[in-house]
Amino acid sequence: MLRQAARPPTRVAPPSVPTPEEAGLTDAEWHRVAPVLPPQKPARGRPRHDHRTVLGGILWVLRSGASWRAMPEEYGRWGTAYKRYRLWCATGLWQRILDVLPETDAQVSL
Repeated sequence: MLRQAARPPTRVAPPSVPTPEEAGLTDAEWHRVAPVLPPQKPARGRPRHDHRTVLGGILWVLRSGASWRAMPEEYGRWGTAYKRYRLWCATGLWQRILDVLPETDAQVSL
């Protein structure tokens, strides 16, 4: 019986996937969204990962339609973005974020 050589997994992105620069938040968008988000440093415990970075990753995944695991590393760990997205959806914060973003971004689904 022949053994297949172990190959590293390849990540092939569809051609319509936005670049990280295209998917990230502009300064104007960030200034609208920042007041809606919880404090970066909670009263107790460790500070959260940077909201702007994580939110950029969430938007990249939702705009591209790619899997969470395909999220570019510059947005941090995909697991962190996924957990934060699920938390924000469950608490209703995600809808408030969409409400303050421009119309083109408000079309991003839950």
